Amino acid sequence: MDTKSGKYYLPSPSGWPIKGSIALLCLLAGVANWLHSQWYGPYLTAFGFVMMIYVVQGWFGTVIQENRDGKLHPHQVEQSFKLSMLWFIFSEIMFFSSFFAALFYTRFFVLPDLGGQTSVSHILLWPDFQPAWPLMNNPDPANYIGPLQGMGAWGIAAINTLVLLTSGVTVTIAHFGLLKNRHTVMLVSQLATILLGITFLALQLHEYGEAYFIKNLTLSSGIYGSTFFMLTGFHGLHVTIGTIGLIVIFYRMMKQDFSPDNHFAFVAVSWYWHFVDVIWLLLYVFVYWL
Repeated sequence: MDTKSGKYYLPSPSGWPIKGSIALLCLLAGVANWLHSQWYGPYLTAFGFVMMIYVVQGWFGTVIQENRDGKLHPHQVEQSFKLSMLWFIFSEIMFFSSFFAALFYTRFFVLPDLGGQTSVSHILLWPDFQPAWPLMNNPDPANYIGPLQGMGAWGIAAINTLVLLTSGVTVTIAHFGLLKNRHTVMLVSQLATILLGITFLALQLHEYGEAYFIKNLTLSSGIYGSTFFMLTGFHGLHVTIGTIGLIVIFYRMMKQDFSPDNHFAFVAVSWYWHFVDVIWLLLYVFVYWL
C-alpha cells in the first residue's frame, strides 16, 4: 500500500526498474551480437526494443496517474524530479563530450602526427599522407576508401540549424501560454515545436541519403565518416526521443493534465529539447563549419 511520510509521497515497491534493466541488457546485447553477425542478434534487439517500449509506457503511465491523483504535488517531490532530470542531462553532456573529444583528438593530435608535423613515424608508415580536414584521402586508402566530398555548412545543415533554433522559441512560447493559462497559444506553439522536430528529422534523413549515395561518405570511409555519423546520428536519435516526448506532452495538454503550478513534465521535456538545440549548435560549428 502507498504510504506518506510527512508531506513526501512514497510509492509502493515497483517492478519497473528491474524490467527496464532487462530490456536495456537485451537491447544492447542484441545490437552487439547483430554487429558481430550472430543469427540471434536481430531477434534479441527486437525483443529488447519492444520490452523497452512496454517499460517506458507502463512506468511513465504510472507516474502520470500518480500526478493525476494529486500525489506528486508536494514541493519535495518536485525537487527530486528536478534533480533527477538535471543529473540525466549531465549524463547526456558527458555522453556527447566523449564523441567531441574523439573528434578533437583526431583533428589536433592524430592527423598532425600521421602527417609528420609532430613526429617522423609517417616516413615509415605513410610518407605520402597529407593531413587535412575533412579527411578525403585516408592514410591507408586500400582498406578505407575516403569520401568524394565533405558535408558543407550551408544547405540542409544551415536550414536544420534554423529549424531547431525556431523550435526552441516555439517551445518557450508554449511554456508562456501554459503559465498564463492561454490554452490556444500553448497548444499551437507545442504543435509547431513537434512539426519542426519532424522537419529536422526528415531533412537529416535526406542529408544522410545524399552523404551515402552521392558523396560516398559512410561509417566505413575513415575517421571523418565515423565521427560525422556518430555525432549526428546520436543527435538525431535524441531529437527523435525529444519529439516523441513533445507529442506525449501535447496529448497531456489536450487532456488538461497541466496547470501553471503543476507542469514539471512539460518543463523536463523542454529542458531536454533545449539541450538538444545546444548540442546541435556545437555540432554545426565543429562538424560542419570548422
